Amino acid sequence: MTSNRATLVSVFILAAMTFQPAWAQGQKADQVFAGKLTFAPDEEAHYMKRFEEGRTGLRNTADEAYDIQEEIEGAADWTPLPAVVPDGRTISDSALRDAIKYAADNNSNAFIVWRDGKVETEAYFGDHTRSSSVISRSLAKPVTAVAIGRAIMLGKIKSLDQPAADFVTEWKGDPVREKILVRHLLDMRTGFLPQAMAPDPSDILNRAYLHPRHDEIIIKEYPVVDEPGTRYEYNNATSEMVAVLIERATGRRYAEFVGTEVWQKIGAMGGTVWLNREGGMAHSGCCMMVPAENFLRLAILTLHDGVWDGTRLLPEGYVAEMKTATAENPWYGLGLYVAGQYTARRGAANPDRPAPKTLHSEPYLAEDLYLFDGNANQVVYVIPSQDLVILRTGNNPPRSKDKEWDNSYLPNTIMRGIVKDKRTSAPQPR
Repeated sequence: MTSNRATLVSVFILAAMTFQPAWAQGQKADQVFAGKLTFAPDEEAHYMKRFEEGRTGLRNTADEAYDIQEEIEGAADWTPLPAVVPDGRTISDSALRDAIKYAADNNSNAFIVWRDGKVETEAYFGDHTRSSSVISRSLAKPVTAVAIGRAIMLGKIKSLDQPAADFVTEWKGDPVREKILVRHLLDMRTGFLPQAMAPDPSDILNRAYLHPRHDEIIIKEYPVVDEPGTRYEYNNATSEMVAVLIERATGRRYAEFVGTEVWQKIGAMGGTVWLNREGGMAHSGCCMMVPAENFLRLAILTLHDGVWDGTRLLPEGYVAEMKTATAENPWYGLGLYVAGQYTARRGAANPDRPAPKTLHSEPYLAEDLYLFDGNANQVVYVIPSQDLVILRTGNNPPRSKDKEWDNSYLPNTIMRGIVKDKRTSAPQPR
């Protein structure tokens, strides 16, 4: 395992969204679906230990929270991405200083700006370094989309529109679950029960996340409450199914597949991923521990339409699919958020829900912007028209009645600071 471990602020970060705000309570989320499957007493005891330690906040470090981890091998010949010399920067020093200060003031552990093939600046905070692992939280979800694309490229999955039941054969014969397509595991339209706060240990929302056999629980017990493909609802269970799909489609462990077919292919470092039990299933929807630079490289891969150093890793046009929002959520594609029409506040939940939403004080200055966005406002902004990627990872930013995270500040500050540009100008805001 990697030796560097970031610190969890609390187990509520561990749970990604499981213990998060109760915006879905009272709307189907109060259903309890325990008892359909029977597991060994020691596995139930392991589940209860995780639940109780999470509820009481006893797990404070990544090693404590992710109690069983599997190694992900990175590139053996890793070298840093090329960096510009100071007088070669295309972004003003003042813009970079303002952006770094904003990152520093908001509990960040890493901040990187890359443009035109080179790193313009990078900063690490506290005891964090370039090789320190960060807790992915939902930055793991774009990884699932790239992993699926890679499996399609390798011929292991036919297309995004292949029924998931071709691999999750337990769903064959189920008139609803048979309609779940591979793409629905990436665009949050499986029809699965929405994410919600669940204080009861017998609640499916907890068991489908913390149980040592959480994959079996999702497959055989997790409720489908909407017709697949007809409604966007954020939930971790949808993304957790990607590990199941990859393993069944390829015959390879999820950690090995991601390490070999994603991180190594783009020259990234390795790390770990949380398992539900020894030798069990990886948590693909969250809980990956890799350096921040890995997500920068992943963003660059998408910026270049799935090509790295002249080698195509993803099918032609696949990234365009990732960046295409659905009618059910005009700000979300396949594991990616898109600029879309401006709204001052938006979040991960269905746009119609009265859920917590992140501030956007102004429109993004580039309408082609898309982003990886995870819990604790961990973001990777990608602006193809400016050949620009901006990354910020860390813990939850401080919040008060006078201060909160602004999701448009970093990209707009950097774009306004562009001083050397081969293009005509940055795109105008929508």
